[in-house]
Amino acid sequence: MSRYENVSFTLSFFFFFQLVFSQLPSKQIATMTNLYEMLQNNSGNSSFRWSNAKKDSNPCSWVGVSCSSSNSSVTELSLPLFSISSSEILPVICQIDSLESLDISNNHLSSIPDVFVSSCGGISGLKLLNISRNELGGSLPTFNGFQKLEVLDLSRNSLMGNINLQFDGLDSLKSLNLSYNKFTGPLPINLGKNNLLQELQLSTNGFQGEIPVGLVKYGNLSLIDLSHNELSGLIPERFGELSKLQILVLSGSNLRGEIPKLLVKIQTLFRFAANQNNFVGNIPPGITTYLRNLDLSFNNLSGTIPQDLLSPPNLLSVDLSSNLLEGPIPTEISLSLFRLRLGGNLLNGTVSFRSYGNLTKLTYLELDNNSLTGEIPPELGLCRSLALLNLAQNRLTGVLPVQLGNLANLQVLYLQKNKLVGVIPHQFTQLHSLQRMNFSSNSIGGSIPASISKLQNLTNLDLRHNNLSGPIPISIRTLNLLLELQLGNNQLSGDVPAMPSSLQIALNLSNNLFGGPIPVSLSGLIALEVLDLSNNKFSGVIPNFLTEMAGLTQLVLSNNQLSGDIPKFKQYVTVVTGGNKGLNQAPSNAPPASSKKKRTVSVGVVIGAAVAAALAAGLLTLIVISISRRYYRVNDMHLQSEEAASEQQVILGNLLTANGIHRSNIDFMKAMEAVANNSNIILKTKFSTYYKTVMPSGANYLVKKLTWSDKIFQLGNHERFGEELEVIGKLSNSNVMIPLAYVLTVDSAYLFYDFAPKGTLFDLLHGNSESALHWASRYSIAIGVAQGLTFLHGCPSGSILLLDLSSKSILLKSLNEPQIGDIELCKVIDPSKSTGSLSTVAGSVGYIPPEYAYTMRVTMPGNVYSFGVLLLELLTGKPAVSQGTELAKWVLSNSAQQNKWDNILDFSVIKTSLAVRSQMLAVLKVALACVSASPEGRPKMKSVLRMVLNAR
Repeated sequence: MSRYENVSFTLSFFFFFQLVFSQLPSKQIATMTNLYEMLQNNSGNSSFRWSNAKKDSNPCSWVGVSCSSSNSSVTELSLPLFSISSSEILPVICQIDSLESLDISNNHLSSIPDVFVSSCGGISGLKLLNISRNELGGSLPTFNGFQKLEVLDLSRNSLMGNINLQFDGLDSLKSLNLSYNKFTGPLPINLGKNNLLQELQLSTNGFQGEIPVGLVKYGNLSLIDLSHNELSGLIPERFGELSKLQILVLSGSNLRGEIPKLLVKIQTLFRFAANQNNFVGNIPPGITTYLRNLDLSFNNLSGTIPQDLLSPPNLLSVDLSSNLLEGPIPTEISLSLFRLRLGGNLLNGTVSFRSYGNLTKLTYLELDNNSLTGEIPPELGLCRSLALLNLAQNRLTGVLPVQLGNLANLQVLYLQKNKLVGVIPHQFTQLHSLQRMNFSSNSIGGSIPASISKLQNLTNLDLRHNNLSGPIPISIRTLNLLLELQLGNNQLSGDVPAMPSSLQIALNLSNNLFGGPIPVSLSGLIALEVLDLSNNKFSGVIPNFLTEMAGLTQLVLSNNQLSGDIPKFKQYVTVVTGGNKGLNQAPSNAPPASSKKKRTVSVGVVIGAAVAAALAAGLLTLIVISISRRYYRVNDMHLQSEEAASEQQVILGNLLTANGIHRSNIDFMKAMEAVANNSNIILKTKFSTYYKTVMPSGANYLVKKLTWSDKIFQLGNHERFGEELEVIGKLSNSNVMIPLAYVLTVDSAYLFYDFAPKGTLFDLLHGNSESALHWASRYSIAIGVAQGLTFLHGCPSGSILLLDLSSKSILLKSLNEPQIGDIELCKVIDPSKSTGSLSTVAGSVGYIPPEYAYTMRVTMPGNVYSFGVLLLELLTGKPAVSQGTELAKWVLSNSAQQNKWDNILDFSVIKTSLAVRSQMLAVLKVALACVSASPEGRPKMKSVLRMVLNAR
């Protein structure tokens, strides 16, 4: 018996009572009965939400159905998340001529039939129509009729084309939302005959041209959102005439010119966001007189910050980061301010505010990457709500104020690249909420306080390039959440203590005074990616346990006193051992001397740094600083409330799949029991841990755990991620791992998938398999991954880019059924809006396109490059990094003469037949095009798929 039959059976005895008291006309009862049956047939019994419905009962009692006060007519239908895919249901709904509100959002509708427009357009009282978050494609219909329609929401679909007169006949339109579609052409200005429009949301489309002055005719406008289009030109001066405007969002376009002074006169305007444009000139004085939220970041604004800019009493948030502003920071600060971001400018003078003790709401203070001087004000310790304090890369002097230890809510403290001296105050170890602490590149001396063990929430600790001395405290092993420990370039000595087993990103002890054997306690760091012990006095042999560290991708042992034989490491591990005179041989996978030149590396390796000469380390530092400056973002949607400063502690969960078998098999409690047991781990990647779970029914599933490692920059992310998963869960492609369900906790996300019994492509290609994978399977895998990636790039709900496409993120249901994993990571880690962890942005070593080293912007051409490396893996049988050399670079250097291409291909496969050889050579041409150094030179995935298919 299905879930819905159970519900109907349970409530059936209410039928007679409800029927007696129902006063709905027989026609509406018949229509609702018909609608019931159609929904049950067309929704796939998946997200059918009439949980208290029975087709013979009173429809006014069904969830999502509202009737008039006398129950004489149906007035509202709300059917979101019903998995409706057939447009045939729409004309049936329109037979309810008393409807005032219709919400069919979050379904699978692909079109709006003409009969729906003609029939629903004739409903005289319909005021709200919401078809958002569906799969609508094609061009807009013309909305004839709909005389009373006030709210129309078509957002988050794939509608396209120009907008001309499709809305011109709507007499009563007050709110229009077309965001997240694919519209092009000029911005529309014909939006209702009577110019009653109050809310206009057109963000994230492809609209072009200038902002039309004609929008001013809608004098009642209170909300305008034109962000993330391809606009140009100026903000019309006449926008100052919109006397009721409350929110104006123009972010992420190519707008230029100066900020219009007339905006200052709009007394109702409380949010103005024009970040990520090309605005120049000075910030108009008085612009924040009435504002609560101002975001002008990532422009080319110059001059000084107006002295009155930060002082208006209603001001909540100001972001002027990454401009060309100079001069001092105003001293008068609004007592309501909770976010102040001024990083990445040319500001000078001291950090000096009045009334520090009254800044009780200040939560985020970012003044990094300026030219500020003087000492860190001890009075900052009075700002008790501070969760983020970033004063990095200035010219600050003096000691670390002990008063900062009073900031009980502080989660991130960045003071790197200043001229600070003194010692680390023991009071800092009272910062029990602290997650990230970076004091690198200063002149701080003394020892690391033993009481650092009190910082139990610490995930990243960077004390590089200081004058620290003495031993590393033994208590450091108790920091059970620590992912990264950077202690290089100090004067530390003594024994290396046991480290937290949680270390994953990097352990850097380079350029210190450590000696003796490499400690066996390091063997417990099974997830560690980068270990740098270079430029110390370690002696003895290189221990074999280092070869068994499963997560290791880079090991730097150069310039020590090591001796003996070098053990054999996995091929994908880069091992650097130069400068150890006692070693008997070069490691089989050591990088050649030329590899010390500029090369593409993972961001985890960037964080590890200190791998080559000081010049390379300096270059990597500049890259990291540049990345941090450009992409150190917080979702600005949370600026609309003071409550944005407090993290939402929530636990969410939901079934996504429409498959009744999965829905009956998946048991959340059983799955959570499985992930609590490490023996169920079958795969660990940089981003995720995969568990095998056996449900009570005996069915096997994969549960993937994602850890929220950057909570301070992900405020509200649980709700947003849950919403995105609802969208992703509606996708359907056999070559993409689509989540079947999810559970979100405060610290983690758990995603459920079909079980993949063949493991990862990496294991299949480079594991201990006795026989090589034959070409037919390799070719099928290549086609499958290409089909999946093409689908993701052209996804109806918006292109999905992969942060980490590698052979470890391809799971196999069979030798011919590859599935692309980690598609949801772009919803967790967005380099343009979140700091994320720098090790979780650019992907895996060997798959990263060269341009990522300086742009750090994930792109479609970047995904194509990664796919090209996958093809090369399938063709050569070699991993993406072998003997310290990236596969793509090795292939490119050996492909100049086409008559020698046979030497590139896997000999055990190419020798099988001439037909196989011919096909492999054809695919090699595709791979070489994909790994072109120029992003513009790479084909789009649609073309790549066609070329791979044509290689048959």
